[in-house]
Amino acid sequence: MPIFTPGRRWQPPFMAFKREQFGRRLLASVEKVVKGPLFGCRMCGNCLLQETAFICPMECPKGVRNGPCGGSTPEHCYVDKTRPCMWYQIYDRAFKMGREEMLLEVLPPLDWDKVGTETWGDVIVQVRKIGTGKTLSGLVNRDPVTRTTTWDMIFRPVRQPDWWGGDSEYHPPQYDGPASNLEEQLKAGEFVVTAEVAPPMTVSTNKLCKNVELVKPYVTAINFTDSPSASPRMSSWACSTMAIQNGAEPVMQIAARDRTRIGLQSEALGANALGIRNILCLSGDSMSLAPDPRGRMDIVDLDSVQMLWILRRMRDEGKYLDGRNIKFPPRYFLGAAAAPFASEPRFQAIREHKKVNAGAQFFQTNLVYDPEGMEVWLNELAKRDILDKVYILVGITPIKSYKIARYMHDEVPGVCVPDALMKRLENAEKAGNAEEEGVQIALEIIEKIKAKRGQGVHGIHIMAVGWEEIVPRIVREAGLLPHDFVEPAEAGKVPAA
Repeated sequence: MPIFTPGRRWQPPFMAFKREQFGRRLLASVEKVVKGPLFGCRMCGNCLLQETAFICPMECPKGVRNGPCGGSTPEHCYVDKTRPCMWYQIYDRAFKMGREEMLLEVLPPLDWDKVGTETWGDVIVQVRKIGTGKTLSGLVNRDPVTRTTTWDMIFRPVRQPDWWGGDSEYHPPQYDGPASNLEEQLKAGEFVVTAEVAPPMTVSTNKLCKNVELVKPYVTAINFTDSPSASPRMSSWACSTMAIQNGAEPVMQIAARDRTRIGLQSEALGANALGIRNILCLSGDSMSLAPDPRGRMDIVDLDSVQMLWILRRMRDEGKYLDGRNIKFPPRYFLGAAAAPFASEPRFQAIREHKKVNAGAQFFQTNLVYDPEGMEVWLNELAKRDILDKVYILVGITPIKSYKIARYMHDEVPGVCVPDALMKRLENAEKAGNAEEEGVQIALEIIEKIKAKRGQGVHGIHIMAVGWEEIVPRIVREAGLLPHDFVEPAEAGKVPAA
């Protein structure tokens, strides 16, 4: 177990993909011997210890390098319950050390040409560029600003290569006019409703198209999940394309779990050419939730923050990750997930702040069953001055049964169902009307969320989880029909709960 990094070693150090010069191999061996016992170093070739409170983020089983996932808890890692959540530990120590603002810097994905090699040599090269004398005098200077500046001159170019150039600043969109109808309505101040339609598990699209037709009059845009629970379904981009063909505006979800950096960029270009204008970037459920046989669980090529950074630069700067220019850049409205009840609100607020800085223009939150408790999270976002920089759509799911409620509370990361609601559903289950009770609970929560309009909340996101026929009823009874609502052909037929 490393001395300064909590938790046991997850993986052995990486090996270099190519033969290095003897001097660099020797330096790498020394670095491994020193940093292995101290930090559990995996020799990623891009050390981030300075920014992560001297806890190695490569100890995270999901391999995320920009903060906790939506399943972060103080108790344990949801991927491996025998270990603590590494990012919770990083945030906790950073706050204690007064280094929490350093967590806002958008950190790069691995350069696999450098993985398995040392970082100290890069530091030495940077010191020589600055000048050894100037570096030493700057580091021992009595002025803290001079010391910090010198330190940053040494380590920033090492952790932020030219091809990435990450920072901790907000980058507003660099285009005029809305990219989508969803963005247009949010900018106009409307209280927006979006909903999910589950992608099919076969090539048959009859039910998909039927559900799109059912839901589209009642919502601004329809989300299509990207293999939730790490189980294969029809791809989000295919469902999004079919939604366009059926006259609905899609929100295409992209899970980092299944993407390489090349795949992400090519998929974003292709989706844009097909008319998809809303993209939701997610880290994705861990492969540990997948059915057997499972794929690799130890590393992802990108995390959701890095995806936002890449897609924003493609759109606003017309640049591929490798620096090539895009003659006709894509245009899209970028979103991300937010988790009000994962970890601590102050930790999650930094995570959300980082996503906004990277490029997130709207959030769709995890499921909320405690609107009053969500106030704490909103207050933390307000303290970070980002509520005017992002639109927030609060996640709602009508619960069909007490068993489902118990499963979500106990097993779904970042979801908390209060005891009072659990008791209501348990009693309703005994009385044989659990579905109706679940609908009534959803309507009550929506009413409380509507009261927060103008306080950072801009709409709701209904995740029906295969119960799409209930969406029209919820929208109607919650008083959320679109301003331009046109009654469907079969008017007046409200699906029963």
